[in-house]
Amino acid sequence: METITKTEDLRVLCDRLRQFDYVTVDTEFMRDSTYWPQLCLVQVCSPEFTDTGAAIDPLADGIDLTPLFDLMQDESVIKVFHAARQDIEIFVHLNGKVPHPVFDTQVAAMVLGYGDQVGYETLVNKVARKNIDKSMRFTDWSRRPLSSKQLSYAISDVTHLRTIYENFHERLAANDRAPWLFEEMERLTDPGIYTIDPAQAWLRLKTRSNSPKFLAVARALGEWRETEAQRKNLPRNRVLRDDTLLDIAARQPQNENDLDKTRGVGRNFGASKQGQAIIDAIKAALAEPQESWPVPKVRTELPAGIGPTVELLKVLLKLCSEEKGVAQRLVASSDDLQNIAADDNADVAALHGWRRELFGQYALRLKHGQIALKLENGEVALVELEAASDTPPRQDAKTEAVAEIGVDADV
Repeated sequence: METITKTEDLRVLCDRLRQFDYVTVDTEFMRDSTYWPQLCLVQVCSPEFTDTGAAIDPLADGIDLTPLFDLMQDESVIKVFHAARQDIEIFVHLNGKVPHPVFDTQVAAMVLGYGDQVGYETLVNKVARKNIDKSMRFTDWSRRPLSSKQLSYAISDVTHLRTIYENFHERLAANDRAPWLFEEMERLTDPGIYTIDPAQAWLRLKTRSNSPKFLAVARALGEWRETEAQRKNLPRNRVLRDDTLLDIAARQPQNENDLDKTRGVGRNFGASKQGQAIIDAIKAALAEPQESWPVPKVRTELPAGIGPTVELLKVLLKLCSEEKGVAQRLVASSDDLQNIAADDNADVAALHGWRRELFGQYALRLKHGQIALKLENGEVALVELEAASDTPPRQDAKTEAVAEIGVDADV
């Protein structure tokens, strides 16, 4: 096991790694008390290594991670992660670029039928036939020096990942599902996913009012908090808690005395620099033209009587997913099913590409009475209807079908 603490050694390592088709990658980071994740360790492994990999110490004095960033951008080398999103976010923050190409074994596992968001430990057990020592799971990776036990634990995250990748790569090629994964990886490596726009930060709040005035203030406060959290490198709730932010947005205080009456703020908070910034943000939001205030989301009402159709589609989704060995969550969501039930041309992923082939086309045919679901030897099965018609089946017929199937239809 190599531990890299010098830039020249990192350059030599990355030059070696470029000789291979893929490299497995994992990161250890801390984020409990910061806005941006603090990268503490990067583990890499390739087919060159046997039972060991290399650990790169980004906290080592004077180390320049440019050779690693260049490797992450090398199009000739696939970067293999498990549950890659947070790892990718770290590289984007440090380097401004998304690693590419990427292979995420968690997504690949969903394509291959291991279920929704399967954990790394589960895959190590099932694919690599190994057990992971979990004793170092909650270690403080920012403290130095790191013990040999810590390093061994960290390295195991990429040595076993190599076995999983090779197994999955072969199986995806054998069943022609590599293009499915490629499509998902293009989504995962879209730079827009990792762009943090403070002006849009309010959208993650669980707002409790659709008043445009309330939303305008919540938007302004959300933007101020996000900018402040980034500037101070503090978690959002360390700057201002969600519930306090929403209380302030509802009360819309215009001076420090009114702000001090808000639940959750400290004594004399209104007179502080932070309190004054909040008051200024509120005043600026209310001074904007009302036509620029956020438009409340109008919940689309589903057509009357659509419930039984949705329930049938849930059963069909289970059937298609289990037959093809693909995680349901990857194929369609509950919202997708509702949209399909309401509109044949709904703009949902389930009606495009491989998802349409696997499920979407059957969903539309079931909806229009061209196929049906039945119990056959105790199992749900599809059956072609002799007099297939483009006219949707009667509502009572759908209801009877759901009752007859008697299958748990939760997605």
